[in-house]
Amino acid sequence: MSEAVQEILKRIHELPEEDRLALEERLAEEAEIEWKRAAEEARQLARQKGIDQAAIDRAVDKVRYGS
Repeated sequence: MSEAVQEILKRIHELPEEDRLALEERLAEEAEIEWKRAAEEARQLARQKGIDQAAIDRAVDKVRYGS
């Protein structure tokens, strides 16, 4: 772990609880935004390749049940 990351973690641990909670909430919001963006990109790519939910379900069944 880099020195910069260690310093950031040290400073986070030194924050008052209220500020730490606010930081955690903000980081969770950022992660949610990123997840939604990535999910939308994946959906667009699937549509471009002609992959729909039925195709996904068939692939899962094939892997699970060999059918």
